[in-house]
Amino acid sequence: MFTDLRSSLRPALVMTLLFALLLGIAYPLALTGIGQTLFPRQANGSLIEQNGRPIGSALIGQSFASARYFHSRPSAAGKGYDGMASSGSNLGPASRALAERVAQDLKANATSPGRPVPSDLVTASASGLDPHISPNAAFYQADRIARARGLTPTAVRRLIDDSVERPLLGFIGETHVNVLEINRRLDRISANQGQ
Repeated sequence: MFTDLRSSLRPALVMTLLFALLLGIAYPLALTGIGQTLFPRQANGSLIEQNGRPIGSALIGQSFASARYFHSRPSAAGKGYDGMASSGSNLGPASRALAERVAQDLKANATSPGRPVPSDLVTASASGLDPHISPNAAFYQADRIARARGLTPTAVRRLIDDSVERPLLGFIGETHVNVLEINRRLDRISANQGQ
């Protein structure tokens, strides 16, 4: 009986060890190596650097509150854009807290009288970390930014046109604008004009 137990236990232990080594060590190392070789920027967080220091990521949104900058989507992740607390608010359409937050965001973003505020300026993404806004949301903010920076609305709109990222292969994803990248470009324009 003891030999029967040993003979059936040995293959189970060998297979457990084999799969632990294969799936717990070899597979993750192989994927990490492939990622670092073929996609090093993405594998390391798509960090954006300025003067040799990381200032953000192209993949994680940041909060911009000044009238001089394009504003991001609202974030429900922690205290705002906290990668360790990524999630949506899970508030339903009948939630009073959601209605109050959206009303507050509508009031804060109502800078173009007569034009409706684009939905992505008042609704959080599912992760709460979305770094992008729609071109419509960017154009909606153009007049406010032009006034705050002393730029012409045409210059800001041209910057938006130049910053629009198209869907991958023409159909994967949506047309969008990366908020951190366009704000960096906006600072360069202002610096070049002596602002």
